[in-house]
Amino acid sequence: MPETVAAGRTWLLSGPTSSYALHVTEDDTLVNLHWGPRIAPADAEALAAAPPEAYWPFESPLDGREEYPVEGGPRFVRPALSVRDDVRRGTEWRFEGHTVAGDGELRLRFRDGGLAVTLHYRMRDDVVERWATLANEGGTPLELLRADSATWTLPHREGWRLSQLHGRWAAESRLVRSPLTYGEKVIGSRRGHTGHQHLPWVALDTDATEESGEVYGCALGWSGSWRIAVAQLPDARVQVTGGAGHDDSGLLRLAPGGSFTTPVFAGLWTDAGHGGASRAWHAYQRAYVIPDADRDRPVLFNSWEATTFDISEEQQLALARRAAAMGVELFVVDDGWFGARTSDRAGLGDWTPNPDRFPSGLRPLADRVHDFGMRFGIWVEPEMVNPDSDLYRAHPDWVQYQTGRTRTELRNQLVLNLAREDVQEYLWQRLDALLSDAPIDYVKWDFNRCFTDAGWPGDPYPQRLWVDHVHALYALLDRLRAAHPHVAFESCSGGGGRIDLGMLSRTDQVWTSDNTDPLDRLAIQHGFSQLHPARVMAAWVTDSPNTQLNGRVSTLRFRFVSAMAGVLGVGGDLTAWSEEELAEAAGWVALYKEIRPVVQHGDLYRLRPPGLAQGGPSAVQYVRGDETVVLAWLEAQRYGEPVPAVRLRGLDPTAAYECRETGEIHRGAVLLHHGLPTGLRGDLDAAVVRLRRV
Repeated sequence: MPETVAAGRTWLLSGPTSSYALHVTEDDTLVNLHWGPRIAPADAEALAAAPPEAYWPFESPLDGREEYPVEGGPRFVRPALSVRDDVRRGTEWRFEGHTVAGDGELRLRFRDGGLAVTLHYRMRDDVVERWATLANEGGTPLELLRADSATWTLPHREGWRLSQLHGRWAAESRLVRSPLTYGEKVIGSRRGHTGHQHLPWVALDTDATEESGEVYGCALGWSGSWRIAVAQLPDARVQVTGGAGHDDSGLLRLAPGGSFTTPVFAGLWTDAGHGGASRAWHAYQRAYVIPDADRDRPVLFNSWEATTFDISEEQQLALARRAAAMGVELFVVDDGWFGARTSDRAGLGDWTPNPDRFPSGLRPLADRVHDFGMRFGIWVEPEMVNPDSDLYRAHPDWVQYQTGRTRTELRNQLVLNLAREDVQEYLWQRLDALLSDAPIDYVKWDFNRCFTDAGWPGDPYPQRLWVDHVHALYALLDRLRAAHPHVAFESCSGGGGRIDLGMLSRTDQVWTSDNTDPLDRLAIQHGFSQLHPARVMAAWVTDSPNTQLNGRVSTLRFRFVSAMAGVLGVGGDLTAWSEEELAEAAGWVALYKEIRPVVQHGDLYRLRPPGLAQGGPSAVQYVRGDETVVLAWLEAQRYGEPVPAVRLRGLDPTAAYECRETGEIHRGAVLLHHGLPTGLRGDLDAAVVRLRRV
């Protein structure tokens, strides 16, 4: 619960190990006092009473100190808020007061004429959630050119280093760390969705290792276009500003009585290094973000790589029989079951089963899958439409387009204008009917192209479709989940193109990447784990040689152990697997079910990252209670050198641990300081080690 100190104008939010303090000055400037280790109310009061720092001529006394910089006045930093009406732009607010909600949410109220600004703060464990609400309580329209969720102020330090996750299709979530220099570093997406190119997360440190040192992290919960700007100011202060929208051309127009609430921009401080930051983010998402996070995610089979568009009911049943015999718990029919969908050129938008392939609809197949002891799922891409579809022929005006311009087709498809209420209602009716007509337990929700011609002819302010599309998507998912609470949803966007806290608050897992090569996946999963937990990270075992990308040959062992680091799935053509391969796969599936509670719900320790220049294994460790699981991979053994043991973490040095594979007893101190032999050798080898405290 926030504590109010210093005559009601200073507030302190504290978690188990950290605190966040802010203060409204006598001239109604909102400044940051502290973000870091836990402090007492008296400390916050002392910080509020300290004299203001000197500033250089030609610089601003406000820059680098304000909690939410607005446009106007003696400010030169990037504004978090930019507003204009028919006469002027900028903001000159006055503080009106504060309230604290029952869940500990602090609300600070400011006003500038008819514009009411409410800044929201909530501490959840050691994560600070921040967002803003802008309301037009005047008599004339206002235009929000920019309304970020928050600006984060970091303390004076020497030599800041910036961490970010970058990539592209089939190479998402790759971690890069680089020195922060003066000026701004801006990442984001202007594609209408989160994007493969960057995850909306940054972390800053000066000398942190995996397990020690201060780390500041920020993550945005928004599934559309976005922007995060990290600025090192002339006086060496650092601020991080972020929110929805990729530029300042205008979010939306607020009519009198209208309001806009930004997405949450969450922040985290820890002194436990990058690994400690990751574990805190994972715990936060499992506790407050992910639906039903305490439930284990099932082992799934997906038919895409086995069949692509050439599917039939009989063919799917043949795959389902083999998947069930392997121990799979969820069978998913991917693309090709609906409309005239024999390729990617037709059928999107027509969400009814193809009568030639499924003469009696999906129910007979779903019933048989259930008879095999598995749940049943399907693939959909509701936000898209093919020009060759009944939907587009009936409603060509339902797509995003610019009058007088070519309607750009990417992947032979157009983007539906989900901001339109008639499009929202159509999708609700079709998807609700689909989930009602057959016993469907799972939906893989895809989004396979970016916004290009994002226009809305006839709308007086077409920019709003960028924001309204995301809000409509959220509302549709919320409505479907409420109407069909037994159905689980996976978010996909050509792989990892729409992964963020906003989607994770409405889906049960995410498709990490279309790249299923087990070696490539180690680096992708290493980056993904910086922010998101294994509980949501879908990973598949597919065929060898790898058919999707590179033709790499790898063993079932290496493919399974790579995929067992998250939510295990299988995506190969099981009808082409030998009996020996199917039997081996069944053993791996059974082993994964044993370790699943630890992997999906335990604390993650990244022991050695993939791709080390000096060679040796990469490894991760999961700890939950007395149980520990280690997954280790060896890319290549070089010069015949012995593979070094892997030092573990998160164990009690005074305890003993039994290896469930060998029965050996290991001392905790030995495992922590000298390491665990993995037995890896050769190329593309992998191992699973289970330890139990005794």
